[in-house]
Amino acid sequence: MATPYLENKLRLLPGLPGCYLMKDENGHIIYVGKAKNLKNRVRSYFKSSHEGKTAKLVATIRDFETIITSTDKEAFLLEITLIQKHQPYFNIKLKKGTGYPYIKITNERDPQMLITGEIKKDGAYYFGPYPNVYAAEETLHFLQKVYPLRRCKGHQTRPCLYYHMGQCLGACFREVPQAEYDAQIKRIKSFLNGNVSAVKQHLRDEMTQAAQDLKFERAAELRDQIHYIEATVEKQKIISNDTTPRDIFSFYLDKGWLSVQVFFIRQARLMKREKRLFPCVNTPEEELESFILQFYQRKNKVLPKEILVPKGVNKQVLADILTVPVRTPQRGQKRDLMEMATKNARLVLEEKFRLLELDNSHSIGAVTQLAQVLGIDSAQTIEAFDHSHIQGTDPVSAMVCYRDGKPDKKAYRKYKIRNGDGANEALNTQEVIRRRYSRLLKEGQDLPDLILMDGGEIELNAARDVLSNELDLDLPIAGMVKNDHHKTAALMYGPDNRKLDLDPKSEGFYLLQRIQDEVHRFAITFHRQLHSKNSFHSQLDQISGVGPKTRNKLLKTFGSVKHIKTASVADLQKIGISKTVAQTIKLSL
Repeated sequence: MATPYLENKLRLLPGLPGCYLMKDENGHIIYVGKAKNLKNRVRSYFKSSHEGKTAKLVATIRDFETIITSTDKEAFLLEITLIQKHQPYFNIKLKKGTGYPYIKITNERDPQMLITGEIKKDGAYYFGPYPNVYAAEETLHFLQKVYPLRRCKGHQTRPCLYYHMGQCLGACFREVPQAEYDAQIKRIKSFLNGNVSAVKQHLRDEMTQAAQDLKFERAAELRDQIHYIEATVEKQKIISNDTTPRDIFSFYLDKGWLSVQVFFIRQARLMKREKRLFPCVNTPEEELESFILQFYQRKNKVLPKEILVPKGVNKQVLADILTVPVRTPQRGQKRDLMEMATKNARLVLEEKFRLLELDNSHSIGAVTQLAQVLGIDSAQTIEAFDHSHIQGTDPVSAMVCYRDGKPDKKAYRKYKIRNGDGANEALNTQEVIRRRYSRLLKEGQDLPDLILMDGGEIELNAARDVLSNELDLDLPIAGMVKNDHHKTAALMYGPDNRKLDLDPKSEGFYLLQRIQDEVHRFAITFHRQLHSKNSFHSQLDQISGVGPKTRNKLLKTFGSVKHIKTASVADLQKIGISKTVAQTIKLSL
């Protein structure tokens, strides 16, 4: 249901193409979309029922704005620009990473082959993508042996080692004819495009000749090269007689989740596939269109000769923007590949749901087991505490929260201990329990079903004392007992602090172990951060002429004592201190 403010804005929407930007209560852009008709599209969010992530989006919207465009194509381009600029929470976002490796033949007088993760418009030849760096390196090493170009730095008056090994054409000591390079590059391109039979025959002929000439080491090397082709190149299944480089995109939608599959077809082989899962806000076709445009805007993406997409996707706009034919296959091998991509997308999504169901089942089972062991009605919400300090210095406490057996990190809390005796575990426990639950009572918030203390009888008795005698609360509280190896072993529970053993192979035990490890991690991380900050301050506080303002400037500018030590006097002066104080700092550290 839209607010009166939004209702008024909805009435003013134009029936034109463009982009819309949804905002939350803080004015942050949380979703960017495009539409052929802004009025119909934006109104549909508030006039229809939704579920999943779309329902969550609509519940968060407090305002929106629109940008009108002349055409659908302009709306496509603007949408991607706005998504990359604002990184909205509810949009599909692809990181601009280096992605997959490619083999590059450089555009130089004496070209060389190398591996790169970045594609540039520099006139070079690029081949790939390869599944990983290892696959690219194996292919490169093979090519350098069979079809060498330049492996040295260039002219140096005498032949390089690679020339003597037959892996360099000799740019190191002579001017290699351009025709020789052109012929070699032509052979490389032919091989990388899948024409390997001629190469194998050539290598067999050379191997036979080497054996006849009693050059057995050379014959063995050629044999290994043939094995490489058979084991690495020809092992990839040929899926088509058509060697056109193409990418195939498909999707499967279920329960508000979109599963996307990308098949890279190179040299008539399925070289690589990429899979992604996203919550779906718009139609799956529109989400896929946005995905495809972002996919090719990553800096290392080389466009194929053809892109295949499912029915319903706006092929014309994609083709206009990417300047590559975008088609929907109707029959034959291309149609089969599209169906295979769709089937894989479905399997990935079904696997995700099965794992979620299994995880939920295990979590609920673990919570039930803990409640049964303790004899309490429920352990749906668990809060666990741990302390951390170094001989009483910089004492802290931390609390983690688990709901239905899973961490609720938004409910985690950190506490700086204020009692003045950080080494006293009982006082530390009393303080943090008092602060936590007196606040919950004051604010009328829900109390946990179970409290866990990382410690023994001292912590357990101290916590129980505050809950019962100060706050008049009767909450189940147990101690997490560790063995001699500092690993989770049992629970301590009840007025007599009796020890309750759990089956170490049970789901309840694993949950207890995860909680204890997590609260310990959270507490010790907080302590290290605080201790590091305080140590930094204490070192600077001892230096004559350095007050709180100067200390804070140094902290903000240099970040650590190590960086201050390496800074010059002139660098230190830039924060606004005198040369004398800067020299004093350098001498003191």
